[in-house]
Amino acid sequence: MITLTPEQVKERFGPLFCHRLLVMTDEKEGIAELHEQCHARGPIEWDHMNRRRAGGAFIAAKTEGTTMTMTAKIGSYPVHFGPSDIELGGQALEAVIINGSEVATYWIGVAGAGIGVAACLAQAPGVIRAEYDSEEELHIGGGHICRSTIILPKYEKITFGIDDTDTKESGATWVLAMKCGESCTIDGVIFLGMRITQLNPKAPEKTTNCTGSVIIFAVKPERKERLIQFVKTFVEEHSTSTNTGICYWNGIKLPESSYAKRIKIELLTKNDAAVEAKHLGIPFIDSTDGKGRIGALGALLLANGGVEVAGLYGESP
Repeated sequence: MITLTPEQVKERFGPLFCHRLLVMTDEKEGIAELHEQCHARGPIEWDHMNRRRAGGAFIAAKTEGTTMTMTAKIGSYPVHFGPSDIELGGQALEAVIINGSEVATYWIGVAGAGIGVAACLAQAPGVIRAEYDSEEELHIGGGHICRSTIILPKYEKITFGIDDTDTKESGATWVLAMKCGESCTIDGVIFLGMRITQLNPKAPEKTTNCTGSVIIFAVKPERKERLIQFVKTFVEEHSTSTNTGICYWNGIKLPESSYAKRIKIELLTKNDAAVEAKHLGIPFIDSTDGKGRIGALGALLLANGGVEVAGLYGESP
């Protein structure tokens, strides 16, 4: 067994192109979510298609620009691997294994894709170390097949829904959400992004556009309670409304609910939100118990959707 740190991988092969590799796990659902960012679109798009064709632990992926978000099964699975053709993928994720506070991801690649798994991913920021069975696995490029085990810190995913932090005189919920995410400096927490959800614009007590926001984080398990308290405190201290709603979900897969559609086309009540949140096991953490809970829950339930969540119901991207 050969073990190398990312710095040692970089010294051996030179600096390559992966800007981030991150893994979050959801043991209740038996899935993991991997975030991978490259310097250019080409490698990410090729990896996306080949990993899908190869199968293994791969479930699904979404590529936006130079970033791929991949959902995978926890455990080890056979792959359809080889020089890429209609049935085989030239790169594959074989396994995702949780070992305490670490997650081991097992990769295989041939030719140029072997460079990707042995040298490029292995030196990405976020990697703890990479393991190789033998020196042969470090003969990259050409027609070589390479295997690597890349070990990363174990993170979980927390998504917060917020709404009604502004008034007609001041504030904007999406701005507060962005500031909250970017202001979080808790060790073991990574701000992944913010999304704006278009709610029903016919709501009578909206400010103007009637949108809710979500803030998404990767968090080490031991930092979850501190993060939840940070978001609650930051949002409430910076809100200009007395009706602010805040809720959250700890997990990769969001609950399925008809509320996600209804929030865009119906005029829902605070009681509707309370009943559905209790049914789904989604806690509210705000202090106001105000009408902002209606949109906060809706935004949260739509957080994993596509660009259409920013549009009106039925509107095509």
